[in-house]
Amino acid sequence: MSEARRKLTIPDLAQKKASGERLVMVAVGEVLSAAWAERAEVDIIGVGDSLGMTLYGHENTLAITVDQMIEHTKAVRRGAPNTFTLTAMPYGSYATKEIAVTNAVRMMKESGADALKLQGGREMFDIIKAVADAGVPIMSHVGLCPHFVHRYGGFKMQGRTADAALTIIDNAKAIEEAGAIGIEIEAMPYEVGKAVNDAVSIFTFSIGAGAAGTCQLLNGYDLIGAFDSFKPKFAKRYGNVVDVAVNAFKAYAEDVRSGSFPDADHSYKMKPEEAEKLKAALAKEDKA
Repeated sequence: MSEARRKLTIPDLAQKKASGERLVMVAVGEVLSAAWAERAEVDIIGVGDSLGMTLYGHENTLAITVDQMIEHTKAVRRGAPNTFTLTAMPYGSYATKEIAVTNAVRMMKESGADALKLQGGREMFDIIKAVADAGVPIMSHVGLCPHFVHRYGGFKMQGRTADAALTIIDNAKAIEEAGAIGIEIEAMPYEVGKAVNDAVSIFTFSIGAGAAGTCQLLNGYDLIGAFDSFKPKFAKRYGNVVDVAVNAFKAYAEDVRSGSFPDADHSYKMKPEEAEKLKAALAKEDKA
């Protein structure tokens, strides 16, 4: 592995924030996409509980469990062993300080993640601090936090007003004060996202907040066009995997129904002498 592809470390994230260097993150949840991301030299893979929607078909992220996040992170680690991996703590896994520490330690021990992320700001201060004090590298999340989707009445942009923006900025400051190593900035006007980034010294990454933050995140299944149930405003499609896959399945089905697949090129064949022996043995059985 070249020096350029050395896996990032937590100190590297702080240095990148200080220098203003831009990093790239994608969210995927299985081995194939993780391998593609590493081959593309993506800096960070986020194993988000958004996989509840993209891989499991849930209407939101709330159904995903700790066990599922561990297994998906292990798969990502196998596909991208040299890429920094940030794993989301699922809904309910950090409801109290005690539950949060227990689950965070377990997830770090079993999943192979380099860091974890929960959601919420000042109201989560004690929980973030407890996890950080337990030695777990933890990040949190401001703006549109999918775990609060029912509170918002849906997936809606946050920080529309100056007062709302000031609350988001205060939440970011509280996250840093609690000992977190980073913050996700999601679905807010660029001006608010930039103010969040400027208010803290820790690593920041954004999705749906314009170019705010040290690092840009997109859901990998959105950007390759594999997930097309809906498209968030901030998602840009760089490919169209759905059409490629559907067309391949259609072509396969047509070949099977027409009898053109499998053909000789895609079938195993016995040696002629063995085929003759088999033919003779079957003929003998038929006469018996």
